[in-house]
Amino acid sequence: MERPIDVLNNAKGKRVLLRLKKGIEISGVLQAMDLHLNMWLEHAELVDSEGKTKLGTVLVRGDNILYVSPEKSE
Repeated sequence: MERPIDVLNNAKGKRVLLRLKKGIEISGVLQAMDLHLNMWLEHAELVDSEGKTKLGTVLVRGDNILYVSPEKSE
């Protein structure tokens, strides 16, 4: 049985969707994370009702994250 942290470790190099406390959603390729769930994303985009806005490389502090959803593997 995998732990949630194992699922995120397996998602490195793949696209994930983050939902932040203020309702903001960010999509990007997970490069690295730590035990506080601080996440480094490449090719990040802000996703909202108006579409997507490119952000580039971002570091998201773990305290601001409500949930992380790895991209579905087919």
